[in-house]
Amino acid sequence: MSDTDAATSTTGTDRLTLYADYVCPFCYLGKRSLEQYRETRDEPLAVEWHPFDLRSGKRNPDGSIDHDAEDGKDDEYFAQARENVRRLREEYGVEMAQELAIEVDSLNAQLASWYVQGAYPERWADFDAAIYEALWQDGRDIGDVAVLTDLAEKTGLPADEIRDAVDDDGLQAELDEQFAEARQQRITGVPTFVSDGHAARGAVPPAHLERLIDGA
Repeated sequence: MSDTDAATSTTGTDRLTLYADYVCPFCYLGKRSLEQYRETRDEPLAVEWHPFDLRSGKRNPDGSIDHDAEDGKDDEYFAQARENVRRLREEYGVEMAQELAIEVDSLNAQLASWYVQGAYPERWADFDAAIYEALWQDGRDIGDVAVLTDLAEKTGLPADEIRDAVDDDGLQAELDEQFAEARQQRITGVPTFVSDGHAARGAVPPAHLERLIDGA
């Protein structure tokens, strides 16, 4: 199990499962809301990350994004999404270089992150944060292996292992299982926060997370 601060398996610690995809701006905003909520807690909170694949129905065999693939998202949807991002960005005090990242595919980033979570759990939180910041604060393409290896080096991780992880068929199979498990759990969008059988979807405010986790 991974905590957003450090790996932990402390018995009795409150736990939260987070389904997220790096290319979702609301996942980035939701993480900020989660951070604000955690700052109000006296007790630690263990957060377990589960990857989710927003691009699964739009990814071509060569890895490019097929923007003509029908996914029910039209211009009106994206306009509303941008408006919601702007509103939440101001509400949570978050700086963002872009409101949407429709040209970016997070699959390589999720492969790298999944590898780090298993091989270097104590460094995963820093790597996870670095990926989000690279995309949403710096406007970098987190699907680019060179970007991921740079982030790895900056967080004290071996770049060659990250490069290998992206091309690892075994890791890809594990990630596919995680994506399938999310669907089986009826996760249809991200971020989704799950605690004690209850769920909250979207970049909900800290008070909502408090009610979800503490039953307040």
